[in-house]
Amino acid sequence: MKIIVPMAGMGKRMRPHTHTTAKPLLPIAGKPIVQRLVEDLAAVAGEAVEEVAYVVNPAFGAKVENELLEIAKRVGARGSIHYQEVALGTAHAILCAESALNGRVIVAFADTLFRAELKLDKDCDGVIWVNKVEDPRAFGVVKLDDKGIITEFVEKPQTFVSDLAIISIYYFADGERLRKEMQYLIDNKIMDKGEYQLTNAMENMKQKGARFKAGAVDVWMDCGNKNAMVDTNTKVLGFLKEEKSLVSGSLKSVNSVLIPPCFIGEGVSLTNSIIGPNVSIESGTAIANSVVRNSILRGDVRVQDAVIDNSMIGERAMVTGHAMDLSMSDDSTVG
Repeated sequence: MKIIVPMAGMGKRMRPHTHTTAKPLLPIAGKPIVQRLVEDLAAVAGEAVEEVAYVVNPAFGAKVENELLEIAKRVGARGSIHYQEVALGTAHAILCAESALNGRVIVAFADTLFRAELKLDKDCDGVIWVNKVEDPRAFGVVKLDDKGIITEFVEKPQTFVSDLAIISIYYFADGERLRKEMQYLIDNKIMDKGEYQLTNAMENMKQKGARFKAGAVDVWMDCGNKNAMVDTNTKVLGFLKEEKSLVSGSLKSVNSVLIPPCFIGEGVSLTNSIIGPNVSIESGTAIANSVVRNSILRGDVRVQDAVIDNSMIGERAMVTGHAMDLSMSDDSTVG
């Protein structure tokens, strides 16, 4: 089994946080998004994962690449790095990892997390996981027959076709067959909305007899912007609330209250404060005389005399003062 993770986008909707950290490495409940994604996929793959192939932007640099390779190693797989220099669509992004496109392949874009019992059906050519959405115009969608077989793929329909949105997790029984269809799109400059779309490649495969099933997820969690990140952090903490490892044993707490679920990293200091629920605090952060809830605080943050809610605060930022709803970059100061 191979896992391909396209993640070359620069995360503009997550700025200012992505000025210094690649979006898939931003933390959810103490772990990078991409690490949670890879671990979840490896757990449901049903067989050993041989390779995790990451498609990245060259601008991410060696530090990010080394962290990604380490994530693959933790699930017992070989990691590989592939570059997408220009964003030309989902099919183009996946094809950048063409050396990994053989045998059984899971493709998962690194801006979404899920909770589900994924089943990699072997009696079809692939599984595309979907979720009902209120407004499908921003998504690729599928139409199904009464047996759950996909009858049509449509990319970002502006008139209603279906409300079953593709959540960017796919299983293909034959990676080489997928590779050939995506290469055909590029060789013949077949584009949809200015990009080479995976939905077009899958539609071509279907027209040639491939059978794709729709898979369902229990919970689909977006990581596309600050509010979505905070909401996803809340949901993941809820799933993990029974894990004692969420709170580091090195926590220094003086006259403070911790309302679970919370993630507390190494060397965190709390003084005269109320923390939680639904808060993630990374290592080295110090909070005094404050209330923090429903928020993500990165490493080495300093908070004094503040009330913080629905916020995401970057590394080494300093916050003092009053009630706030913040999205602060690394090394920022508010007070």
